[in-house]
Order: sequence, then C-alpha cells, then structure tokens
Amino acid sequence: LIQGASSPQELLQVSRGPALSSNLAALAIARLARLASEQHLDTESIRGDPRFQQLLDTVDGQISQVWNTPLVQLLRSLPVLGLARGGRQVRSVEQEVLWRLRRLPLRQLVHLAEHLAGQGHDSLLLPEVLRKLELRWTELDGTRTVVTLMAKVGHLSPALMERLEDKALELAEQFDPDELRRVALALALQQRRCVPLLRALSYHLLQKPGELPLPVLTDLLFAYSKLSFQQPQVLHRLSLELQPHLGALSPAQVSRCARSFAGLRWLSRPLAEAIAQYSLDNTQNLSIPHLCGILVSFARLNFQPSSSEEFFSMIHEQLQGQERQLDTHLLTDVVWSLCVLQQARPPHLHQVLSPDFHAHLRGDPSPRAQSSWQKLLHINATARLEVPGYQGPFLPPEALAGHRDKDRDKDKATALQRGLREALPEVLGGQDLARFDVSTVYGWDIDAEVVLDSDNKPLPVRDFAAPHLSQSEGTKPLPAGARRVAVLRWEFPQFSSRGRELLGRGAMARRHLRAAGFLLVEVSGWGCSPGGMGAP
Repeated sequence: LIQGASSPQELLQVSRGPALSSNLAALAIARLARLASEQHLDTESIRGDPRFQQLLDTVDGQISQVWNTPLVQLLRSLPVLGLARGGRQVRSVEQEVLWRLRRLPLRQLVHLAEHLAGQGHDSLLLPEVLRKLELRWTELDGTRTVVTLMAKVGHLSPALMERLEDKALELAEQFDPDELRRVALALALQQRRCVPLLRALSYHLLQKPGELPLPVLTDLLFAYSKLSFQQPQVLHRLSLELQPHLGALSPAQVSRCARSFAGLRWLSRPLAEAIAQYSLDNTQNLSIPHLCGILVSFARLNFQPSSSEEFFSMIHEQLQGQERQLDTHLLTDVVWSLCVLQQARPPHLHQVLSPDFHAHLRGDPSPRAQSSWQKLLHINATARLEVPGYQGPFLPPEALAGHRDKDRDKDKATALQRGLREALPEVLGGQDLARFDVSTVYGWDIDAEVVLDSDNKPLPVRDFAAPHLSQSEGTKPLPAGARRVAVLRWEFPQFSSRGRELLGRGAMARRHLRAAGFLLVEVSGWGCSPGGMGAP
C-alpha cells in the first residue's frame, strides 16, 4: 500500500492500520515527502493532519526498530515536510543515526553526507559522517559515488578530499565524459591543483571517441583555466570542438571561454576569429562587461582579428559614452588592452591618465590596485612613445619610480636570473659595465642593461644619462654611435614554445623599449611549468 500510494490520503490512512510498525511508519513518511515534492503539495495541511502526527509518534516510540535505509530516508524527508531541523522529531532521528553510524553501510553514509552537506546548516551529525568516510574511504567503489562526494562533500573535509583524489586516480579510466567534467569542476571550485589527477583526466578525456557535449567543453575549459593547468592536446580538442557550437552559447559563456583561453595563454586562431565574428553578429546582445572581457582576452593573447577594422570600430562605438559606467580597474584594463593592440585613441588615454582618475590608485597596497597601476605605467608609456598627437596629461614624474623590493626579488631569483648576473660581468669585463634589475619609467623591468660604443665595446653604464630611469645616476650623453642594450629574460612553461609570442605584454614591452632606443637581447628558459611537465 505504501509503495503504490499515489496520494497523501492513501498514505495517511496507513496510520489507522492495526499492524503499523515504526519501520512502516518511517517508510510512509518518506513516501509522503516524495509525493509532496513531486506534486508540490501544501505541507502545512499534511503536518496539521492527526494521522500524520500518529505516524510521527509511532516512529518516535520505537525508533530503534526502524531499519537503516528507512531511517536515513526519514532524516532526509522530515525537512521536506516542513519540520524544523531543531525540532524534537528531527533531533531524535539524528541522534539515532549518530548511534548507528559505525554499523551503517557505506552507501548510506554517502547518502547521509550528500544530504547533510546540501542542507547548509550546522549539524553535529555531519562532522561524524565525514570522519567515518575518511576512515572507510578504501571501501569506496563505483565512479558515481566518488564523483558525488568530490563535488558535494569534498570542500568540507580536506582530508577526505585527498582520499577521494587518490580513489579518482584509480577510477579515472572508467569515468564517462560527464564524470570527467564533474571531477575537474570540483577540483577547480575547491582550488585543488592535483596534477597527477589532472593528467589522468586529460589522458582519458583524449581517449573518448566522438564529440564531447557542449557543457563538458565549457566546464572543462573553465576548470583548466581556474587551475592554470595547460595541456596542449586537451586545449586543442576543446577549441576545435567548441568552435562549431559558438553560436549556441550565450554572450556570458562566450566571454568566459575567451577569458579562459587567455588565462591559459592558448591561442586558437580559428576559434578567436569565430569569437570576433560572434561579437560583430551579436553586438546588441553583448553587454559592455562581456565585450570588455573579449577585448582584454584578445589583448592578453596579442590577437588581431582578420576583420580588425570592423571589429575595433564596433568596440569604439560601443564604448563611446560608456566609460564612466565602468569601474576604475575595468576601464584601466580596457584602455591597456587597446594600447596592447595599438588601437588606443587620445580620449581614452586622457581619461585614465588624468589626475582625478588615478589619484586613488596611488598608495593602494591591494594586489588589484597594484596591477592597475602597473598597467597605467604601460598606458603612459604608450602615450609618450606611440601616440605622437597626444598632448597630455601624463603621469607625474614622481609617480614613475619603481616600487619593487629588489632585495626580496634577489632572494627569489630563478636559476636563469642568477646565471645571467654571474655570466654577464665576466663576459663584459667588469661589474660597472652592466646594470641589473632595472625598473624603467615605462613600467617594464629590464634584467640587465649595457651600453656599447660604435665598436661594440662596453662602456660604464652608470656614467651616462638614463631617460628611462626615474633618477639617473649619470649625466653624460651617449657617444655618437653608442647604443643601449636591454637584456630581457623570458621564462615560460614548456607546454608551448610560442609562449612569448602569444603574450600581449611581451609585444608591448618590445615596442616600448625599441621606441625608447634600446637594442633588445632576449634570453629564454623553461620555467617549471604549471602542469609540472618541465624542468629548469
């Protein structure tokens, strides 16, 4: 009767039965909660029915006789029917479950953990359930159980999450694409960069035949970007399969995909072209923040669309008159991006370089403000070096001094930096012939600076006036034919040999320093990659 009941009245009638046990009453309440949820019933009228109270009293009087499965179902059902979580009936059931935790099958523990974690309230039961799962994690089997716990419970217990990562590594081959997606998303949302597991997920994802579903593509891209995990084959597949579905995405999703690829420093030109065309085709649907997200992403990747003139005309048209609606940091990012892509116009420069705009950024120690200030230095350099018709304002000279802690930077020097500092004076023939860790007024740091005469012989670098420094040590002008040489160090992950060329910052730095009269010497080395794949 309980299993076949299709209405609350049929279930409530069970309370009148002479053979009603606490176990059957628990099953009836669980079934009643399910019907109430499915049929959107008024739970207040159910709670007010004397027959429902009879079911509760029967359970409460013989709760120790309720079987494990109905007991767990009962705990999940009472809040659905509107009973207060701190009420006597709910507390009685929780206490009984607490006493039985050691004897509960693992499957019931998983259901309990999933339910309690989703309730979002403090419960004495939840920590105990998590502790039992931590102790019995070796019993976990089946991909669904592991994935569910990682997604819904892992954030509550770092110790349990570590065990779940180990178990997921064992089961990675059995995950279907959606389970791969859920595991990667759980890691990303919890900021857990488990490299062995991410590698395993990447490998088995590449073995999956056929096209991946669209939610899998977008969520995996988000997860890899959030964790800064670059895997070239996976990113190639994601970009390749995402491109045909771009038109089905919302503007917010397109902007998020663009930002994710930019964060990973991965440029797929066909996909980037498709995003640019999507922006042109859906201009009216794109909000200003979404459009700014796409623009900033293109700048970080140093990508110029083939329809560059049409695309940037649209950007300028959409931004016109909207600048004041953008917050300080976003507007700085937008103008910086236009400078990277060589599309900045004097009104943009004027707005962000005016004293009223940048006054509150100076002295702000927050990382966001420091990043925006660094970009303002780059914008100021663009205005001086690349926009001949721009008349000002500029940042004041006292604001251009570098703020780096060079002693701290020296302690954190990479092997490539240390090697450069040791080798260059030996090659040149003296310590006074090179200047290291130079912070320029253009916002770019030079690893080493050398002055060569017309015969390529090094000269004492500190003897000469240095307009690229906020405070020059020397006063002599450079001799005729002499040149300044800037040594720039690039260390980027091994995942892509195109790392330098893909970065808009690198392109802007080269332009600025060359415009300032430097001859560039670039040295590169493989840093330890975020994916853990490279060696110094």
